[in-house]
Amino acid sequence: MENTIIRLFPEGQRDFWRRTAACQQDIQEIRLRAGRPVVIYMGGRELFLDRRGIFSDSPRDAACVTAEELEKLLGHICHYSLYAYEDELRQGFITVKGGHRVGVAGQAVPESDGSLRTIKNIAFLNVRIAHEVKGAADAVIPRMYGGHGLKNALILSPPGCGKTTLLRDLIRQVSDGNPYGAGLTVGVVDERCELAGSFCGVPQNDLGMRTDVLSACPKAAGMMLLLRSMSPRVIAIDELGSREELEQLKSAAACGCRILATAHGESAEDLERRFGIKRRELEQLFDLTVLLGKKDGRCVVRQYLERDGKGAPGGDGT
Repeated sequence: MENTIIRLFPEGQRDFWRRTAACQQDIQEIRLRAGRPVVIYMGGRELFLDRRGIFSDSPRDAACVTAEELEKLLGHICHYSLYAYEDELRQGFITVKGGHRVGVAGQAVPESDGSLRTIKNIAFLNVRIAHEVKGAADAVIPRMYGGHGLKNALILSPPGCGKTTLLRDLIRQVSDGNPYGAGLTVGVVDERCELAGSFCGVPQNDLGMRTDVLSACPKAAGMMLLLRSMSPRVIAIDELGSREELEQLKSAAACGCRILATAHGESAEDLERRFGIKRRELEQLFDLTVLLGKKDGRCVVRQYLERDGKGAPGGDGT
C-alpha cells in the first residue's frame, strides 16, 4: 500500500512523522491542536507522540504542535494557496491525495446572510485516514439480493461502527458484479468526498468499474443530477441526514433505481424521530435495514430487518 500520510507534511516535519506514517493501515485519526499534545487514534486506542515521534500512552511528555507548525502544515496541504481551497474550507475539510480528509476548525467568517464564507485562523486539524477494506461486504452481500434482484438497503449505525467502509465495498461489489447479481451502473453522490476519496475529481478508492461519482455536491441535488446525466441503475449515498434527501431517494426509487444508503442511528426508531415519519414509510422505501454495532471491539452486523417485519440476527464482521 502506498504511504500517502508522510506526504501530508512539509519536508522539515517529516522525520518526526515517519513512525506514524509507517502505521498508516492501522491509524484512524491524527488530531492536531495548537499548543496541545498530538493525539493519534489507532486500533481503538488513544495514543500520544513524544518529542521523537514515538508512540506513548501518556500525555505527560507528549509533543505539542505550535500554531506556526499548523500554519505551515495547512499551507503545504493547500499547495500554499488557501484561496484556491476556499470552497473546501467552507465545508470544513479538505480531501487530499490518498482519499484522506483533513478537517479544520478555527475562526468562522460568516456572510451577511449567516452562511459560512470561510474559516480563518485555523488552530485545529483532524486528519482522518482513509481505509479501503475490500471484502468488508462479503458477509452482507448474500442478504442484499432477493427474487427481484438487488434490494433497496439502509445501513444504520452509530458513529465508528464501519458503515462507510461497508457501503464503499458494497458499491464496488454491486458495480463489478458478484455471485448473486450481475454488475450494475451505480451513481454515487459523495458530498463529503469520503466514499470515493476523490482528489481533483479522481476517486482514490475503488468503487467498481461501473460506478460514476459526483463529489462535493449536496446529496439532494446530486441525486437528481446523476439521474438526468448518468442514468444509474443504483443510487448510493452516505449519511442520509434530511427529509429532503429522503424525498429525493423516494423519487429515485420511483424512477426504477435501486437504493443503497447509510444513516446514523441505533434503531429504526431513531430515524422516525429525526425525520418525523412512521416506520411504515421507511419500509415502503427500504426492503432491508442492516443494523451495525460493536462486539468485543469489532464492527459487526447486529441485525437484519426485512420489509415484511421479519428480523434475523447478525454477528457478521463488517
